[in-house]
Amino acid sequence: MRATRLAAFVAFLALPAAALAQAAAEGRVTLAKPPHAPVMNKRYGIVAYGGVLSPFPPVAVVYLEGSFARPAPEPRARMVQKDLMFVPWILPVQAGTRVEFPNLDDTYHNIFSYSPAKRFDLGRYRSDERPIPSELFDVPGLVTLRCDIHEHMRALILVLDTPHFAVSDADGRYRLVGLPAGRFVLKAWLDSRTTLERPVLLASGATLRADFP
Repeated sequence: MRATRLAAFVAFLALPAAALAQAAAEGRVTLAKPPHAPVMNKRYGIVAYGGVLSPFPPVAVVYLEGSFARPAPEPRARMVQKDLMFVPWILPVQAGTRVEFPNLDDTYHNIFSYSPAKRFDLGRYRSDERPIPSELFDVPGLVTLRCDIHEHMRALILVLDTPHFAVSDADGRYRLVGLPAGRFVLKAWLDSRTTLERPVLLASGATLRADFP
């Protein structure tokens, strides 16, 4: 036991100063009760009620708001089309991220958006399309994706001005690591109308418990 503790202490001393200064945040978001899904949306996806778009089943996107530099080089993310669904159906990315849209179905898809944060139309393409169609998301905001061929397909891309974010699990639990120390605002996005927030003080080398009731 003593040798194990000594080895852990030596490993701790070997960590770079930047790693020791990092903070973390974890907790649980109280998610909304899942609405009754329309017949065509019995699978996972995005549903709309009264003009509000929300993930089904419910999840939250938790992120740290503050002044953070944009990454260089340009990061990439993926949202695939499989079994006539978007996967994942909710995708948070930092502003400046290029998102690829591979088609894994044996049919055409045509992904587009009319959202103010990003208007685009990829046109019709099959699974063998090369290069894989992609789009740069450089303006923060919520982007609603649709398929011009399969009208039930819907997904959301949440473009954030921060590199620190995570999607909760189905119980609302989340964990953010590699955070800077200091005072920030922690936010929890629930749907297109609801974003909760709370001020937080992150301490170097410590994990903050932050719940959203």
